[in-house]
Amino acid sequence: MPQVLEFKLPDLGEGLTEAEIVRWLVAVGDVVEIDQPVVEVETAKAMVEVPCPYGGVVTARFGEEGTELPVGAPLITVAVGPAEPAPAPESSGSGNVLVGYGTDHSRPARRRRIRPGGATAAAPSAPVASSAPVPPSAPVPVSVAVSVPAGPGGPVPVISPLVRKLARDNGVDLRKLRGSGPEGLILRADVEAALRAEAEAAPVPVTAAAAPAGERIPLKGLRGAVAEKLSRSRREIPEATCWVDADATELMAARAAMNAAGGPKISVLALLARICTAALAKYPELNSTVDLAAKEIVRLPAVHLGFAAQTERGLMVPVVRDAQTRSPESLSAEFARLTELARAGKLAPADLTGGTFTLNNYGVFGVDGSTPIINHPEAAMLGVGRIIPKPWVHQGELAVRQVVQLSLTFDHRVCDGGTAGGFLRYVADCVESPAVLLRSL
Repeated sequence: MPQVLEFKLPDLGEGLTEAEIVRWLVAVGDVVEIDQPVVEVETAKAMVEVPCPYGGVVTARFGEEGTELPVGAPLITVAVGPAEPAPAPESSGSGNVLVGYGTDHSRPARRRRIRPGGATAAAPSAPVASSAPVPPSAPVPVSVAVSVPAGPGGPVPVISPLVRKLARDNGVDLRKLRGSGPEGLILRADVEAALRAEAEAAPVPVTAAAAPAGERIPLKGLRGAVAEKLSRSRREIPEATCWVDADATELMAARAAMNAAGGPKISVLALLARICTAALAKYPELNSTVDLAAKEIVRLPAVHLGFAAQTERGLMVPVVRDAQTRSPESLSAEFARLTELARAGKLAPADLTGGTFTLNNYGVFGVDGSTPIINHPEAAMLGVGRIIPKPWVHQGELAVRQVVQLSLTFDHRVCDGGTAGGFLRYVADCVESPAVLLRSL
């Protein structure tokens, strides 16, 4: 007799608590193998295929494409054959839940089940086995019903946490709804129908705010995460910006000579990153963060260098770990690898977190300068404009040189203008004369 196991959206780690279903990779009735990807989800940080730790026949899917699910919500149920024992503890299964994410086994079970007749009993948060056979063609949502506090009419059956949240956010009294699901379970469609009926019955006031109607784009996923992080940065960080023009002719010549010598190609970004790490060694105040709770500035021992990468999903900031230990060749390779993953939507959350300083090359957009917002909770960001031929006084004579504008946005709590100016001047000196960098190594 087959057992029906429930696979829930796994713990995403890195502070992520929800994900949006982008594309189902299996249908009800499909046979899946252990660790086979069953759904593609988008978090605030990356697009990820989620593998199922059980093998068997898919009996139900929970959520349509475009639905946002919290961690712990059911994804699918799988009917496992009689020869395959049901894993009892929560840590059972392949353990290979999601590449790039951790699995937290320390969370207590919080879900409850509704039994026929309204009685409730505790249910484990791990996969739940059913004693009844389940034909592959019949989707059977297993152990997803929960109860809200009982009122005069007894407990209210609800199919998922999303339905409860939808009702709560819109002021819908679930006790007044008649569920259309099995045994009167209230589904998302029931709540949405109640909202539509309420909207149709309510008069629509004509206001000035309604006049400039336009396209509304949900502020969620990556865009929502970016908005929250930038808003927090502006609220918490008293930032200041200083900038300088630099003659990058010698730097470009040095790069051309290095690439002409053979071996892996070195990018301009890699040379600028190497200059950054050398400058941070001289001015460690800028490789730090502020602990507001402890009222302390925390200087960080390693440089985990973030860099801006433009993708179809928007601007992302992958992080190169221990950049201070890498050569220009190693930095070039790592920038290329992370950029390719970012554009393919395959970065893991660990690739996008933990940065201590950001290098922002906005020159690729054809602009000279910018005053970017600091990537919270970092303390500074170096901006690099386009490198273009400009008139420049060189060795006392007017000449055409390759000129770039450099800008440093910094947290004024971690240092004063003298430190910020010293950092930026050192970077500019290395750009104008790469020998300055060699002398400091």
